[in-house]
Amino acid sequence: MTLSNPLKKILLAALLAGAAAAPALAQVSININLAPPQPQYEVVPVLAPNRIWAPGYWAWNGDHHVWVRGQAIMKRDGYRWAPDRWEQKGSGYYRQPGSWVREVQYAPVKEKRAKKIKYDEGKHYGERWDEGNGNGKGNGKGHGPKH
Repeated sequence: MTLSNPLKKILLAALLAGAAAAPALAQVSININLAPPQPQYEVVPVLAPNRIWAPGYWAWNGDHHVWVRGQAIMKRDGYRWAPDRWEQKGSGYYRQPGSWVREVQYAPVKEKRAKKIKYDEGKHYGERWDEGNGNGKGNGKGHGPKH
């Protein structure tokens, strides 16, 4: 099979575009010589059972640190959230983005099912259903007082 000249050009352009985009997927590491400020205090809201709190952190915007507020994120069974943090290496600081970390000792919890209620087939122990209100004998009195 012989490819036509225009088709070769299109395939070559697509290949070069893919090769040029590949470095964009690499993680960028920036060396910052200015330590981030202390974390800001945040009030953690009441969270739904399937959510956890990812605390806020200081990000670098090119010339100074900016605070990124914390947020509620979906919980992942068997994992814990390791929050964003800054690490000092030599004279520089490097931001490590937050990530999920596998819990080594995780054991899934099985939910207990509710037991089915077994009715006593009309035998109501400890109560007298043949007297008083609504005795069920068809006398039309319902649940009102006995006349």
